[in-house]
Amino acid sequence: MTAATTHPPGQSAPGAHAMPSLSPADLIDQAHQRSAAFGLRENDQPDLSIPLRGELRDALDENRFLFQHAAPVMETLYEQIVNTHSMVLLTSARGMVLHSLGDTDFLDKASRVALTTGADWSEQSKGTNAVGTALSEQEALTVHGSQHYLNATKFLTCSCAPIFDPYGQVIGALDVSGDQRSFHQHTLALVRMSAQMIENHMFADIFPKAIRIHFHTRSEFLGTLVEGIVVFSPEGRFISANRSAQFQIGLPFSALKAHTFSSLFGIPITSLIELFSGAVPTPKQLVLHNGVTVWCRATLKSPVTWAAGGGESAAASVVEEAPPRPAPPRRRHMSTLQYLDTGDPQLASVIHKLRMVAGKDIPVMILGETGTGKDLLAQAIHGDSPRAGQPFVPVNCASIPETLIESELFGYEEGAFTGARKKGAVGKILQANGGTLFLDEIGDMPRHLQARLLRVLQERRVSPLGAGKEVDVDIAVVCATHKNLKDMIARGDFREDLYYRLNGLVVRLPALRERTDFELVVRKILKSLCENGQNVGLSPEVLDLFKRYHWPGNFRQLHNLLRTAVVMVGCSGSIEVAHLPDDFLEELQLTPPSHPMPMPAGAQSLPPLVTLPTTPAEMQAAGQADGLSLQDVTLTAMAQMLRLHKGNVSAAAKALGVSRNTIYRKKDLLPPDVLRD
Repeated sequence: MTAATTHPPGQSAPGAHAMPSLSPADLIDQAHQRSAAFGLRENDQPDLSIPLRGELRDALDENRFLFQHAAPVMETLYEQIVNTHSMVLLTSARGMVLHSLGDTDFLDKASRVALTTGADWSEQSKGTNAVGTALSEQEALTVHGSQHYLNATKFLTCSCAPIFDPYGQVIGALDVSGDQRSFHQHTLALVRMSAQMIENHMFADIFPKAIRIHFHTRSEFLGTLVEGIVVFSPEGRFISANRSAQFQIGLPFSALKAHTFSSLFGIPITSLIELFSGAVPTPKQLVLHNGVTVWCRATLKSPVTWAAGGGESAAASVVEEAPPRPAPPRRRHMSTLQYLDTGDPQLASVIHKLRMVAGKDIPVMILGETGTGKDLLAQAIHGDSPRAGQPFVPVNCASIPETLIESELFGYEEGAFTGARKKGAVGKILQANGGTLFLDEIGDMPRHLQARLLRVLQERRVSPLGAGKEVDVDIAVVCATHKNLKDMIARGDFREDLYYRLNGLVVRLPALRERTDFELVVRKILKSLCENGQNVGLSPEVLDLFKRYHWPGNFRQLHNLLRTAVVMVGCSGSIEVAHLPDDFLEELQLTPPSHPMPMPAGAQSLPPLVTLPTTPAEMQAAGQADGLSLQDVTLTAMAQMLRLHKGNVSAAAKALGVSRNTIYRKKDLLPPDVLRD
C-alpha cells in the first residue's frame, strides 16, 4: 500500500495504524478462538453487571476529551440511521460503553444483553462482537448475526470502527448496533466516516499552534473527511498524521515518526511558508516522497515566530491560518442574523423580534423541531449582541450523561469526587462569563439541577462542586427545546419558576417543510460543502423530490444528505437521484406524491399508504378548512389514527406512513389518552 492513486477518490482510507492481511472471515475465526481462550462458552449468558456510579463517573472523566469530540458526531450519525431499529454507541479503549443514542423500539432489546451505558463489551466479557473485536484488531469491521460468539447476542448486527487519538493510539470505538434483520451494507462506511470525523476534530483541538498540512490527490477533496492531515512542529519535525494521510503517504504512524517535512514533501519548511504567504493562500501542488502529486493547503496559527537556524527553518515569517468554516458563517461588518434571513416570512418575523431585544439582557427561548437550526440561531443572537467578542458556550443538556452534567455546568474543585482532575475544572457557566450561555435541549435537564440553575440565574453567582465560596458571573442566557415545557410543568417534570426565568422572549423556528426559501437554503448548504469556488448543482428531478418530502429531521437531515451526495458527486456536476441514499428513496416511496416519482432502476415498489399532508400547500389546504395551524393538522391526524388503532403506535405509524419515532417525538403535544404502548 504505497501509492495514493490506488485509493478510489472520495472513499475513506482503510485503517493505517493496523493494516491486516486477514480476510473478514479469518478475523472472526481468530476472535472466536480468543473468546474460547478467555473461558467463555457460546451458551453463557452475557455479563449484565454495570459498574458502580463512581467507576462510571471516573471512566467518563478519563474519556472527557473523546466524549467532547464524539458526542456531536454521534448525533449526526444517529440522524442518518434513525428509525432502523438501531443505536449508536461510544466506548472507551477498553470497551466500556460511555454514551449511546438509539431508537426507542430497540433500546429494550439492547438492555437485555447489557448494551447500555457502563457495560463492558470487550472480547473478554462478551466474546466476539464488533466493539471488542474492532478494538482487538484495531480495524473497522462488522459482526453480523451468527458471527457473534455468544448465542444471546446473535440477534444483533454491529458495525464498529476504532477511534485513534492524534498520537496514533486507540482511544475508543464508535459502533452502530441493531437488529440483524435491519442489516445494511452501507452502515460500516458511515461508522468509519464518523470515526474519521471525530479524529479530524481532535487534531484541530490538540495541535492548535502546530503546522497542519491538509492534502489530497484531488483538490476538490480538500476540506472533506477524506483529506490527509499531517502535523509538524515549526522546525519541520513530524508530530502526527491522520489515517488518510498515512494511506496517501504510504507509511504507518510508527514509520512517520522518523521523518520531517522536507523528507516527506521534498522541500524545506521555509519554502512552504513562501508558498502560502499570499493574502489569500490558494491550494498548491507538492510531490510526496513516493512520487505522488497532491494538492495542499497549510494552516498555521498567526503569529508564528520562525527561529533563524532552528532545524529546517532559516527565516522569519507569519502565515495566517485559514479559519474553520463557522456555523453560521461569520462575516465582518455583517449581521449573523442577516445571514440567516433568506426570505422566509416566518423566519424574518423571528429575526425582527430578536433585533428588538438585542443587548437588552432579556433571556431568549427558541422553540422548534429537532434539526431546525436552533443552535445556529443561538450563535447568531450572540454574534449580533454587544457580547459578540466574548465566549459563546453551548451546553447540550440531552447529550451529556446525567452523571456528568452537574460538574460540566458548575465546575468542581480538586478532590470534589473520586477521579476529579487535579486543580479541578471550570464549569460551562464560568466559561461563559462575559458572554453567552446556550442551554440546548433545556427540557432534558435533570430536575434536581433545575433549582441550582435557577439560583445562578437569579443571583448571578455560581458555586463549583466542592468549593466553599461563590463566584460572580455575568452571562446572557439563550435556551432551546423541541419539547412542550408547559406540559412538562403540568406533569411536574420542569420547574415553573425556571420556565418563567428563561422565557423573556419566546420565538419559534419554522420546520423545513414550512419554509418558503427552500431552494436558497439548499444552495447555501451546497456552497458551504464545496471549497475552492467549485459548485455542485441539483437536478430538477432531485429538487422536485426534495420539495415533496416532509423532512422529519429538518435542516440537519438535509445537510447530512447533501454532504453525502456531494462526496459522491465530487464537487463537480449535478446531484442526481442515483446519488441519494437508499433509505431516503425508500421513505419517499412510503409517501405517495401528487404525481409519479422517478426511482432508480431495480427499486422495489411498495403499496401506497395513507399519509399525513407533507408539503406546506397540502398542510395549509387541510388546515384552512377548520382554521387550524400547520402543526394542529399534523397532531389531529396523529390523534385520530391513534384512537382508531386503540393507542397502538406501531399500527398508527404504519397507517400514516411515518415512523414510530415521528409519533414519539410529538407525544408531548398529543392528548395523553391516545398513547397506549
